[in-house]
Amino acid sequence: MSLKTIQNAIGKKIRNLRMANNLSQEQVSLEVNISRDHLSNIENGKFPINIKTLYKLACFFEVDFEYFFVGLKH
Repeated sequence: MSLKTIQNAIGKKIRNLRMANNLSQEQVSLEVNISRDHLSNIENGKFPINIKTLYKLACFFEVDFEYFFVGLKH
């Protein structure tokens, strides 16, 4: 599995969580202290996400950190 495929899968999970909670990118980005544009790029798989931001998102959405990696194969 390529890094790009992993980025896309994690970004999709973040977007799905955000939409399931009826939140805007602006609302989520303020909570995790990143720009809305950066969150958009993460959701679209354009930028890799760092561990710190991924951890903040897991805490914000109240999901296990591992949630973002379920279903990914190496």
